[in-house]
Amino acid sequence: MPEKTAITKAIVRYSELHDRFNLTRNNDPMFFSEWHDEDGVALTYAQKDQLDFLKQRFIHYLEEDAISEGTVNIIMLAPLINMAGFCDRPYRIKGEQWVKIKLVLEEDSSLLEGRIDALVVRLINEEKLWLTLIEGKRGGFSVLQAIPQALTYMMANPRPNTILFGLVTNGEDYLFLKLNTTDKQYALSQKFTLVNPNSNELYSVLQIMQRLVKIKSQQYDRHDAA
Repeated sequence: MPEKTAITKAIVRYSELHDRFNLTRNNDPMFFSEWHDEDGVALTYAQKDQLDFLKQRFIHYLEEDAISEGTVNIIMLAPLINMAGFCDRPYRIKGEQWVKIKLVLEEDSSLLEGRIDALVVRLINEEKLWLTLIEGKRGGFSVLQAIPQALTYMMANPRPNTILFGLVTNGEDYLFLKLNTTDKQYALSQKFTLVNPNSNELYSVLQIMQRLVKIKSQQYDRHDAA
């Protein structure tokens, strides 16, 4: 019987991610062109006002005290997910989603377990299809450190040979991921940050969230129509 191990303990470094899943990072800008494509709906003034409020909210919390992962999820992720329209049809949010991945190596096998903070799914033909995975971390935790864990969660997607998008954030910084499970390749977007004094980069974050979920939905629609 395979030994059970928490994903947060088993996959910490990029080398572990690459070795255990045979993944490689693709640095070609065209591999993950979806995050910087201009195909998106312009934000309304009301949305911009709300995103400006969220930026100031986070700064106020940061100035007062350390910010836990739970706080980040409540004060930043939840409003963003709602603004993106992921809480309502045709989408669904699956919170506290437990996943398992069985790794079979030459010397032994192990069962990795973990919990996804938020998963955007769409129900098609009675099947809950993964669209985008969202992982929140405490304030001060580097989003770059969260990438191996987030990609491991993405590898648990029950539908093989697919492309999946993800988002990792600590409330201050936001970084998008793309994983192609067929080619065993992944890529990262640029890091969007609230530290920028000249603009609110949450504008781009919200637009990209909406764009990536739309792309995944269209892919499933074309697949089912074929």
